[in-house]
Amino acid sequence: MDKHDRSADSTPADMTRRDVMKLGAAATLAASLGVTDSAAAEMQTGVATAASSGAKFFTPPEYALVEELSEMIVPADEHSPGAKAAKVAAHIDGRLAEAWEPADRTTWRDGLALVDQLSRDTSGKPFLESSPAERLSLLTRIAQNEQKPQKPEEHFFVELKGRVVHAYYTSEIGIKQDLEYKGNTYLAEFVGVDLR
Repeated sequence: MDKHDRSADSTPADMTRRDVMKLGAAATLAASLGVTDSAAAEMQTGVATAASSGAKFFTPPEYALVEELSEMIVPADEHSPGAKAAKVAAHIDGRLAEAWEPADRTTWRDGLALVDQLSRDTSGKPFLESSPAERLSLLTRIAQNEQKPQKPEEHFFVELKGRVVHAYYTSEIGIKQDLEYKGNTYLAEFVGVDLR
């Protein structure tokens, strides 16, 4: 069952989290005139959060970038909190700090640097200083060949999304609030199995 099929007043079934994210970004962009000031404040908040998070692998700017990318992939909606609330960036940071293979850590360092460089190339600003529309445009661009990635940024997006989704749906928020898992339940009667 799709999470958007829950009730008549919820988001339509054919609308994905990405669609909701696009609408939200468009509304934010249309409503705000001081995007540059708010983006700078958001970046400072993200870096401060990263610094106070006790990151084990990521630098504070990397942690803030992972946190923002994660929230863009799994944004908060009316049904459940998003990746930030589920502490997805902290989970990924912890796994990478414990990774046996140096290539895992290199993939993330290089991938995050590539996202920032692509942002500078397209908007003239680092990713976290870009407007919500610029961020969305870049993320959409690197996600477009998700099924058959060819460019380095497309390969990184596949890695990023895979880790974000895994971290989110193994968190308490992802399992209990988004998936509405109630845990094991007691069966008063076992109905059996038809072996015909």
